[in-house]
Amino acid sequence: MSIVVRDVHEHELDSVLALNNAAGPAILPLDAARVRRFFDTAEYFRVALRDDTLAGFMIGVGSRAEHESSNFNWFRERHADFFYIDRIVVASRRRGGGVGRALYADAQSYAELRYPQMACEVFLEGGHDPALLFHGSFGFREIGQHVMPVVNVRAAMLMKPLCSYAWVRDTYGGELPDAPWVRTRAHLASPPRMTGTGR
Repeated sequence: MSIVVRDVHEHELDSVLALNNAAGPAILPLDAARVRRFFDTAEYFRVALRDDTLAGFMIGVGSRAEHESSNFNWFRERHADFFYIDRIVVASRRRGGGVGRALYADAQSYAELRYPQMACEVFLEGGHDPALLFHGSFGFREIGQHVMPVVNVRAAMLMKPLCSYAWVRDTYGGELPDAPWVRTRAHLASPPRMTGTGR
């Protein structure tokens, strides 16, 4: 049973919304308008399929995005250049089966061509130890904590350096090759470019 990771399709947005809102307290709820906005603007919005069934999804944005999130803004106040994972959701019946790792590996493959580090957060209320362990085993380290306004939830703010970024930047100088696995989501009007200086 292989896991397939690919860009989300428009007809899957209702399923993504249902999966998000069934995830429990570790994930903030969404409404249809917000999912649609992610579809229209997020540079990374991918789903994981197992046996042709939606098993999870991940949404990410770069540090220059117009993104309404107090956690994203916390990172942006402290770091100039990063790729931010807004959310990752894995269907409850698929947890522990490699779907989360497949999504994070895919996101890292995307991000390390464009950004020097990845950022995300883990809520620190309830059973957070498995999530912290998962992220720690993937190379993320806590750089601070943030209490989210309105929902009053404390989050561990995590970052991971992407060691391949400097080589890609120095080698390609901001112009990545036109290869299928390198391309960004097709419908975005202005695809993200590598950050930092070129050669």
